[in-house]
Amino acid sequence: MMKDIPLTLYVVDDDEALRRSLLLLLFSQGLAVQAFDSGESFFDAIDMRQPGCVILDLRMGGMSGLSVFERLSAGHSPLVTLFLSAHGDISTALEAVRRGAYDWVEKPDTHQLLEKLPAAIGLARSRAQALGQWAQLTPREREVARLVGVGEQNKKIALVLVPPCSSRSVETHRANIFSKLNCQNDNELGRWLAAHPWLD
Repeated sequence: MMKDIPLTLYVVDDDEALRRSLLLLLFSQGLAVQAFDSGESFFDAIDMRQPGCVILDLRMGGMSGLSVFERLSAGHSPLVTLFLSAHGDISTALEAVRRGAYDWVEKPDTHQLLEKLPAAIGLARSRAQALGQWAQLTPREREVARLVGVGEQNKKIALVLVPPCSSRSVETHRANIFSKLNCQNDNELGRWLAAHPWLD
């Protein structure tokens, strides 16, 4: 079940006092947490292809929080990003949300942070579940899934696959894909794939 999927929460902030305070706060909630003093050290240590949550300071020396977020986005990372923003950076934080960040919290409002974290963690668990489902597909099933998801018919899929196969084989792959991803039809599969653009 989703609630059993282990996730790590990352804190990226160059303010040591705030970083320590957040670590203590989040540890007290029973969460697995790692902290980093820069975007550079964060990327050196983590696998951004793994799901989790990032509490990310918007304004840092060196790599800015926005630059970290842009790199995660460019790498199609499933990590859920929650920005920490000073009052003067609220417009930038809102723009980041429009570009795909989960949400933002004005520093140092830890109460608001704790209110928003459960939903962010829930989204991260949902992404982890999707990754687990996708991992159950064979490489050929993933190829077929992407073609089915954009509306291609079995005969055409059979011809464009390398090596080609029969329409009957495609139909078998389609049935396996629907079963493994809990999708009922082509349209539902297309929506599922569109909702998870960070899948390999």
